[in-house]
Amino acid sequence: MEHIRTPKVENVRLLDRSAGQRKSSVGTLYLSATHTIFIENNPETRRETWVLHSMVSSVERPPPSPAGSQLVIRCKDFRVFHILIQQERDCVDVHASLARLSRPEKYSELYCLSFNPNVNKEQREESWAFIDLAADYRRMGLPNNLWVATAANSEYRVCETYPSELFVPKSATPAIIVGSSKFRSRGRFPLCVQAAVCRCSQPLSGFSGRCQEDEMMLQAVMKSNPGSEYIYVVDTRPKLNAMANKAAGKGYENEDHYTNIKLQFIGIENIHVMRSSQQKIVDELRSPSMTDFLWGLENSGWLKHIKAVLDAGAFIARAVADEGVSVLVHCSDGWDRTAQACSVSSVLLDPYYRTIRGFMVLIEKDWVSFGHKFSHRYAHLDGDPKEVSPVMDQFLECVWQLSEQFPCAFQFNERFLIAVHTHVYSCQYGTFLGNCEKERRDLRLRELTHSVWPQLWKDRAEFMNPLYKAELSQSQGVLRPNTTPYCFKMWKGLYNHVEKSTPPRQSPADFLSAVREESQQLEEELTNHQEVGPPDHRPHTKEDPALTLPIGQHAPHKGHDPDDLSACSDLESGVADLSSRSSSGDPDEFHYEPVCDSRLRRKGDFFKPQFWILFSSCFFFFF
Repeated sequence: MEHIRTPKVENVRLLDRSAGQRKSSVGTLYLSATHTIFIENNPETRRETWVLHSMVSSVERPPPSPAGSQLVIRCKDFRVFHILIQQERDCVDVHASLARLSRPEKYSELYCLSFNPNVNKEQREESWAFIDLAADYRRMGLPNNLWVATAANSEYRVCETYPSELFVPKSATPAIIVGSSKFRSRGRFPLCVQAAVCRCSQPLSGFSGRCQEDEMMLQAVMKSNPGSEYIYVVDTRPKLNAMANKAAGKGYENEDHYTNIKLQFIGIENIHVMRSSQQKIVDELRSPSMTDFLWGLENSGWLKHIKAVLDAGAFIARAVADEGVSVLVHCSDGWDRTAQACSVSSVLLDPYYRTIRGFMVLIEKDWVSFGHKFSHRYAHLDGDPKEVSPVMDQFLECVWQLSEQFPCAFQFNERFLIAVHTHVYSCQYGTFLGNCEKERRDLRLRELTHSVWPQLWKDRAEFMNPLYKAELSQSQGVLRPNTTPYCFKMWKGLYNHVEKSTPPRQSPADFLSAVREESQQLEEELTNHQEVGPPDHRPHTKEDPALTLPIGQHAPHKGHDPDDLSACSDLESGVADLSSRSSSGDPDEFHYEPVCDSRLRRKGDFFKPQFWILFSSCFFFFF
């Protein structure tokens, strides 16, 4: 509170374009220790706008105008707020206060240390136990006769940024583990994170250095996969960058020293290039014309970088699924590009990670547990701006791109991905705080803060994908995405907060959820009607109590199995079980045209003109 120069300013105008506002609202602005709060003067609405200080990316103060002094608040989730304050002195005080409040200097100033939901101590402790990584390793079959748990990193003795519980090849002795750790950047030696997928950091090879223990470790990794005669070493960096690191005594594996390895460079750029690329996107979203925006999007190279990350994950997945070969993945220090590539490959390989709970486990394992630098990359504390980079943003966007190509494969929708993105930056929970497991332990975050996962699980009804069908091949098998450039789209759902001048229309996911619910209700009515018996042949009217079948609905074909879905020709495209209300708006009149629900229509009806009329309507609604 000592950083707040003025806690309250009246007669302030606020324009929130992310909420679809076209005109500013007049109200009172309040500054608290954690939030900036705006309350409208309108007694009928009294709408409140809360902005968490930790979500503020920058506070700009343009030159004053005759109407007053302006502030532009830009948030890390790409929302933009325009504030107009009548008095210049008040504007200066608010600007100075927000500049300090949005740049905490120590962990004790973060919101998660004061956030106190209505739970007791036992519930808080249970929230941290919600994700059980040991159970996920058991699900993958670890430990076994080839991979064993090691206590080598107990109390973080070997590598401070790794978790204390690790899985290594059974033939890797403690001497091999320690020797390999000393030869790897930051001590991050090869470890198993997924079936046949390991991760580490770059070797300290320089121009001619080698390490016998590290060579033995890679040999042990290869032998831990009986069907693999060699292993891929995937260096996610551009080869030129890896070669430049040799001058600093680091570099990459020498294939003359490591037997039975195949070195593969992917070409994901470093954190500085990614930070600059995303900033260009944010700047170009304010372009006055579509031509300027498209030109700026191309020049930013953002989608090219997303493609590079997805290419890395796809290469790893193909090596494991098609060739049956083990893969060792690394970048420079093994906590940015390595986390991206490994987690994308896990999503492609394992259907469990495409569920809501499984995706939480994946982030907790590959990002939180294995030492991704959350506090540095997402500017939780005031520090070096060169350490900031949208690494997690890119991973979430890769998953969104996959969900666009495989709409039935993911249990969650884009709203879930955006919620995770928000909490990565918000500091409301302790989950994404700190740079490694040891640092979180030293900060006593489990005792002082709450985990985000139980709250997201509690809200999972909002995050369900209405097209998800767990039994379909798309949901069960390995995903093989098309990574040609034309397949990548701009993620409007994440970035559309910037300068959006029109209210958002209903999303396709919400529309499909409503349609699915209505379809289920109609099917229940049909079932009840069939149990009662056929109606008489009186003329049907709206007042006729015998009217139970909606207009246009066909009775099931005689002899057809109501549970047989073989008549559906495109279940995985997301057009099954769709229905639509009459455009006339009459609540008593339904035009129910299920596209391919075999319980209501014969397969031949799929090709009738009515289907194409409905399909065209849905197409124009979505696009």
